Amino acid sequence: MNLQKLVSYLRQCIKKYDMIQENDKIAVGLSGGKDSLTLLIGMQKLQSFFPKHFDLAAIYVDLGITDSSHTIQVMDSFCQQIGIPFYPVNTDIYKIVFEERKEKNPCSLCAKLRKGALNNKALALGCNKIAYAHHKDDFIETSMMSLLLEGHYYCFPPVTYLDSTKLTVIRPMLYIDEREIEGFSYRNKLPVIQNACPADKHTKRQEIKEFIERSSAQFPDIRKNLNAALLNYFESVKNT
Repeated sequence: MNLQKLVSYLRQCIKKYDMIQENDKIAVGLSGGKDSLTLLIGMQKLQSFFPKHFDLAAIYVDLGITDSSHTIQVMDSFCQQIGIPFYPVNTDIYKIVFEERKEKNPCSLCAKLRKGALNNKALALGCNKIAYAHHKDDFIETSMMSLLLEGHYYCFPPVTYLDSTKLTVIRPMLYIDEREIEGFSYRNKLPVIQNACPADKHTKRQEIKEFIERSSAQFPDIRKNLNAALLNYFESVKNT
């Protein structure tokens, strides 16, 4: 995937789900991973010719796992290169989740606290929308987690309005495969920061990812069909 294709995917998704309005100020949640870096580059490029004006800001929530000074320096430099203002947020989320609460299943609480910190900073900056870097495989895995682990079919929608904060969450990478993002990140030498979380690769999401990967050997169209089911689900929800 090259930059032109990335921007095309974003534009199609944004248009389909009416994600951006005139004079929106959008905070992009920047983790330092390949997904959020790719999203930020794509949104910055889209900004130059999209028919509706919008502003961007990049917010990095530091979980407090290790000394983050190097990560913040790398992210700040990257954002300066593409002309996007960068805002780090220091937190004690790691300490709360792993040392004080000692959560056996830490991801849920961590995500809740991380989103809270991101939302608060976005509001402080005057943003009305937040862009998450969930890609096609994230959507598929989330729907499968809901189905297999909870007994019902659900996935976070492309657009979510948060009543409590009046913020709108958008997920413009719905149409993009993770493998395409990996290729884009590698070819463009993005400054990817490795995830330092001790729970990384040891989650139910990872198990579902590996389950889908194994199943694709027997059912080669599994990803395509799961994605089709997901898009049909979004249409049915929209029309109710």
